Parts: sequence; C-alpha cells; structure tokens
Amino acid sequence: MMNAPPSHPQNAILLIEDDLDTADYIEKALSGPHTTISIVADGQQGKDTAIASHWDCIILDRRLPRLDGLSILKDLRAIGIQTPVLFLTTMDGIHDRVTGLRNGADDYLVKPFSVQELSARLENLLRRTQQSYDQTRLVFADLEIDLLTREVRRGGEKLYIQAQELKLLEYFMRHPHMTLSREMILQAVWDIDFPVHTNLVDTHVSRLRERLGRDAPPLLQTLKGQGYMLKRI
Repeated sequence: MMNAPPSHPQNAILLIEDDLDTADYIEKALSGPHTTISIVADGQQGKDTAIASHWDCIILDRRLPRLDGLSILKDLRAIGIQTPVLFLTTMDGIHDRVTGLRNGADDYLVKPFSVQELSARLENLLRRTQQSYDQTRLVFADLEIDLLTREVRRGGEKLYIQAQELKLLEYFMRHPHMTLSREMILQAVWDIDFPVHTNLVDTHVSRLRERLGRDAPPLLQTLKGQGYMLKRI
C-alpha cells in the first residue's frame, strides 16, 4: 500500500521495500515533523512513483517483485534523475556493493541494520540534497536560468520561453555534455515512459533553438541516431 506523496519538498522520502515489517520499522523510526515516508512495495510501481514526484531521497531495496532495485536505479539515472539513493540489501558481497555504487547508488546498507546507522546515513544524503536546493541559478556558457523567477537570459538579454520549452531547457542545463536520447527526454520532460512515435522532442528542440537565437553560437547539438547534447562548439 502506498501513502500519498508529500506536498512539501523538505525531507520527502520514498521507501521502496516489499518486506512490510522492515518498511513499518523504518517508517516509525524516521517519520517526524520534518520527514515524511511514502512506501511502495512493488518494483515497477516504485519506479513509476520515483519518476512521477519529487523526492529528497529514495531508500531502495535490492530485491523487489516485478522490477529489481538495481534495474530501478539504472533506469532513474538513465533519464537524469539524480535523487540520492540508499540501497538496502541482504547481499553483502563486495561485488554486489560495487555494482550498486557504480550504477549510481549514493550509499549502501546491509540488512540487518541499526536504525541509528540508517538515520545517520540518511541525514548525510538529505544534507547533500538541501545544498542542491540552495542553488538558484543554472549557468552554461552565456545562458542562464534563474530558478526562482524562471527567467532565462542569454548574454544578459532576457528571452521569452514557453513553459514546456523552459522545462526542456532546464533538463539540458542540468545535464550538460551528456547525450540525451529522445526517449530520455520524453520521460523526463513529458512523463512518457512507453514506446511512442512522435516528433514532439524534435519540434520543441527546434523551437528552443529559435528562442536561444539562430545568430548566436549554437548550444543544442543534434547527435545523429542518438539524440541531443548541450555543449559549446
């Protein structure tokens, strides 16, 4: 059973854990006036929930029904979701730990564990997330987004960019020099996570290029057969 995702962004924790006793133990230990725990017991539903809402941290069991924790982690990182992930697992081999960390896990805790250690590790991850909230601007070359006012400027000149184009631009600017496939962009910007034939991405990228100025040095590069990349030429 899944609790409703919290509306306040501070200390919003998603717990993807199919062992109900463990989930209940964690929820009772960590829930408080500044921390809300939302529980999902199914891997596929957990992945969907992780994508659909904002979370400050994800506590992720390695072995889950329908979709395992490592696959969830790989999929989240592939579409650019950088939410801190703490793995919970009974798999205590070095190889398993290294595999998780190399695929984007931020920390690793082997069952059985003490709630004090879990709490301390979670505090470290939340501190890192809070530091990212303190960033109020995204800057790349002469392009800048003010995350508070949602204003975009290039070379100091204010640009008019529509809401969905701004969401697309923000996704690019949070992942500079990274190849972003059309599938990744569709999922991150439009929440489309199933195969679909559409020119939605190409159309919006073309419009975004126009907004950024055709006469200015291009920043959005097309990688044939791969997708797009934000980079300087």
